[in-house]
Amino acid sequence: MDIKRVALDAVNETIVMAVVPMDYKGQVAKRINEKMPLATVKGFRKGAVPKDLVEKQYGKAIKQEEVKKVVDLALERYIQSERLNLLGTPLAKVNEHFNWDAEELVFEYEIGLVPAFELDLEAKNNIIKYIVTADDKLIEGQVARIQKQFGTPIPQEVVEAGSDITGTFSNPANGISNSTTITLSIFKDKATADKFIGKKVGDVVTVNTKGLFEDDHQLMDYLKVGHDTVHGLEVDVEFSIEAINVAELAELNQELFDKLFGPGNVASLEDLKVKIKEDAESQFAQQADQKLLGDVTEFLIDNTKFDLPSEFLKKWLQTVGEKKLSSAEAEVEYARSEKGLRFQLIEGRAMAQSDIKITFEDLKTFTTKNIRQQMAQFGQTNPTDEEVQGIVARVLSNQEEVKRLSDQVVAEKLLELFKEKANPTTKEVTYEQFIAASYGE
Repeated sequence: MDIKRVALDAVNETIVMAVVPMDYKGQVAKRINEKMPLATVKGFRKGAVPKDLVEKQYGKAIKQEEVKKVVDLALERYIQSERLNLLGTPLAKVNEHFNWDAEELVFEYEIGLVPAFELDLEAKNNIIKYIVTADDKLIEGQVARIQKQFGTPIPQEVVEAGSDITGTFSNPANGISNSTTITLSIFKDKATADKFIGKKVGDVVTVNTKGLFEDDHQLMDYLKVGHDTVHGLEVDVEFSIEAINVAELAELNQELFDKLFGPGNVASLEDLKVKIKEDAESQFAQQADQKLLGDVTEFLIDNTKFDLPSEFLKKWLQTVGEKKLSSAEAEVEYARSEKGLRFQLIEGRAMAQSDIKITFEDLKTFTTKNIRQQMAQFGQTNPTDEEVQGIVARVLSNQEEVKRLSDQVVAEKLLELFKEKANPTTKEVTYEQFIAASYGE
């Protein structure tokens, strides 16, 4: 068999395979002989059909099957031997005039190659690494929320200015249905708050989303709508009142401190504020890291130029998956996934350039840390190593979990790499400023 590659451009090639009788005739003859005792042809007893009639009746199908086996195996071995780094899988070129009776059978396969490109992780950029601080306003607000959360709710007959109102925001036409508890202070203007004054359980208050809150992003919390939806959203929503309470605030005493943070860890209001600040800034640091990772990702995608075998990939997308796609559907799917594919290639190049590898020990260490954190959240602050490792072993026996955790380990290692190489500018901000920066506002 003769196999060769024909380059169309840097990322598109055709593999041409010329198959001759000696590549398959031995296996075809063997299959014909195996068929002889089983062949049935009218006018002959089973097993007594002349070989030429067996070949006439079954030979073409057997030849096609055996040639396909030969071609598939040769193609797989060729790709391995040439160390071809493919995007997608080879696509057989359709030849409507293919002649199975020809002495030489020629098969062609289109392939898309991973592009060669340079990745400059230290390129000049305007990326900012945010240090998010918990200011006094946030800390005081959190203290107030704790007192309210652990206070005693006292039912009320009607809504008053300081009421906690539990109910559901809904607008079926826009897919809005979210149960929540609100206070009248959340609304941007007094006129909206006044609509609730004097209302009872079972009453429904209609408000419009435009200018409902000081910040439109609050629609994401109270109505559970996406970020892309909140800006300019101008629809009526109904709030169905289900409960009205006023909170008798919890006393800031040792009993409450021990309940929140364990015996003896917090002993005063000042200790509580320090703890709130530490916990908040730890969470903010994680969010800031995710933003940094996202910003570096966007920068690298926008500034690392390389061609993809786009037309090949669109054709390939039509052939994969349970549901075959039309050319128009494949076009849409490619547009949706192209950015992700580009970063996947950039990610691989970054790891290769920096010799980053994910070992089983990395995965085990990461999983152990996660398990301990999760157990602590449920009050198990001092589990034994045996308990933890038992859970880790169960988690790592699940292939889907291994894939998910591996992706997280890769993201963690890339984040550290980007922090080092991208050399972002550090900027200290409040959480409100960070949220504004995160949404480009």
